[in-house]
Amino acid sequence: MKNGAYAKTINAWCMYDWANSAFATTIMAAVLPTFYGSVAGADLPGNMATVYWGYTSSVALLIAAVLAPTLGALADVLGAKKRFLAIFAALGIFFTSLLVLVSRGDWLLASILYILGEVGFSGSIVFYDSLLPHVAKPEDIDYVSSKGYAMGYLGGGILLAVNIAMIMFWKQLGLGSAEMASRWSFLSVGIWWAIFTIPVMRHVAEPPVKATSGPKVNALSAAFSRLGATLRDIRRYRELATFIAAFWLYNDGIGTIIKMATIYGTEIGIGQTDLIGALLLTQFIGIPFSLLFGKLAKRTGTKRSIYIALAVYTVISILGYFMTEAWHFWVLAAMVGLVQGGSQALSRSLFGVMVPKAKTAEFYGFYDISSKFAGIVGPAVFALVGQITGSSRLSILSLVVFFVVGMLILTRVNEAEGIRVARAEDAAAS
Repeated sequence: MKNGAYAKTINAWCMYDWANSAFATTIMAAVLPTFYGSVAGADLPGNMATVYWGYTSSVALLIAAVLAPTLGALADVLGAKKRFLAIFAALGIFFTSLLVLVSRGDWLLASILYILGEVGFSGSIVFYDSLLPHVAKPEDIDYVSSKGYAMGYLGGGILLAVNIAMIMFWKQLGLGSAEMASRWSFLSVGIWWAIFTIPVMRHVAEPPVKATSGPKVNALSAAFSRLGATLRDIRRYRELATFIAAFWLYNDGIGTIIKMATIYGTEIGIGQTDLIGALLLTQFIGIPFSLLFGKLAKRTGTKRSIYIALAVYTVISILGYFMTEAWHFWVLAAMVGLVQGGSQALSRSLFGVMVPKAKTAEFYGFYDISSKFAGIVGPAVFALVGQITGSSRLSILSLVVFFVVGMLILTRVNEAEGIRVARAEDAAAS
């Protein structure tokens, strides 16, 4: 592939981060959680809106986790990574757009639509991530993954800024009310997501499927057979399995902060403008720092860079316990911006270099299921602790365990050995 064509493919792949990050910012992190707490769940007693939002997030992740590995294996067998990416993106776009119908007291409808939107969002990322080792050269994979996250921060940040303007200046824009402006912002996410999914579908090629000898079999049966074989042979990928265990824990902490931060802030009395504005700050700080973490990985190593990010997250969780003022939330949001994109981008690329190329969708299905099943635990623990204690302060503090134990397991990953095993399998398959 010529350099110009290579750059075009990389940019097209990164644009899907730009597209789906609108869901991550406006729906998952900023506007919908505060809308859920103050409008959809306004009639719920005490902190039950926060509790129900935590359980809603856990159910969404459970469904996505169950689907991910089988669909990943099926996509590898059929050579259909892009087809499945399109199907799940369309699912997410459709149900996200329907959130425009949610009004006061409709917390159950909001939960159902969010769950279905999250399934589409999470499912599409399995197949998007699985394209990374095919799109990027091995020496570029850290940087390309980081560039994707930077593009996501920029795209998600731009639309979030537009949504904030819609909510703040609803009267001047003729949107009826701040509540109605929030609802229109949900529709804008669906439109944005749909438009910017086009580049990856047009300019990124479907990776080739290795031809197999012998009689043809049903694709679904072949997918289950392949999935079973991977489970049986997982000890061959010991470093990969150890990394998944580490990622399972620390990414659960990261995901819980993303999903629960604003509704936690709403519970302790921080206003919507401060909450959403601080998350916008997170987005724009995340743009340069996602790229800087890609460069840092080349200097100090990928694992060490992840350790730095997780240490910062540990501090964020401790400080979150003491948060009482709006400016506290702004400071913590800025700290998240320093490390969020870098930690996730480098995790994605570290996993990618230890995966055999013939099984990328299948293995990224496992990668995704590990984060989804783990992600069920974080919001559920957050909700359960909040329900038992009547406050979410201890909930935020409990996330320290996820970061510390995740780091300890990560120290046991031998990156070089994981890469050697993956390359040996690639050579044997060629």
